[in-house]
Amino acid sequence: MSPVFAEVPISSAFQPAQSFDTIGSFVSVIVKNAFMLAGVIAFVLLVLGGFGIIVGAGGDPKQMEKGKQTVTGAVIGLLVVIGSFWIVQLIQYLTGTQLLPMK
Repeated sequence: MSPVFAEVPISSAFQPAQSFDTIGSFVSVIVKNAFMLAGVIAFVLLVLGGFGIIVGAGGDPKQMEKGKQTVTGAVIGLLVVIGSFWIVQLIQYLTGTQLLPMK
């Protein structure tokens, strides 16, 4: 019976992963890009919500309320993403391990 290790070479099973040595490095790339995508989405929602508030200020209270909800949702979502990033950083600091290597 052979020992089982947590790190599995994925380059042999998944051809586009030739540049990734382990599943952990692949996941790190996905998570870093997910943080960036979340920031872009939050920015777009903030702009659209601000535009909705401006348009709604012209006399349409429904549009203004919808814009306020969009801005509120974008800010809460961004705070959740930033909070999750800081939690990962705190765990890295406390344990001394490198969970998300920032290359």
